[in-house]
Amino acid sequence: MLKEFTITTDKRDEMIDVTTVVQQYVNETGVREGTVLVYCPHTTAGITINENADPDVKTDMIRRFDELYPWTVVRDLHAEGNTAAHMKASTVGASQTIILNNGKLVLGTWQGIYFCEFDGPRTRHFYVKVLNDNR
Repeated sequence: MLKEFTITTDKRDEMIDVTTVVQQYVNETGVREGTVLVYCPHTTAGITINENADPDVKTDMIRRFDELYPWTVVRDLHAEGNTAAHMKASTVGASQTIILNNGKLVLGTWQGIYFCEFDGPRTRHFYVKVLNDNR
């Protein structure tokens, strides 16, 4: 079971919590046991799992990514000028796999699933694949 989601980002760099959307899709599938794959098909965006209780975590992560990968580096050769976005996306990764138990995503108390935009604002897509262990 695969579903494509569309997401519109508002900033160059932002982390959007998609945990509820993913769990709602899992509920729609009726799958109770298995795994859920959340995948981003973009080279300047990614998917991560991190704290979703304190919004300062997202702010700090974006600031630290900017410190590690400054937007303007004169030696960068990529013609589009978004090498920093590619570096951030590679660091975060394109996907996350989450265990599904009794119909619920197995996440820690403070964890959420984030779509990470590093070259926005844009209209983006991500996919959720639910794999059923009860076949």
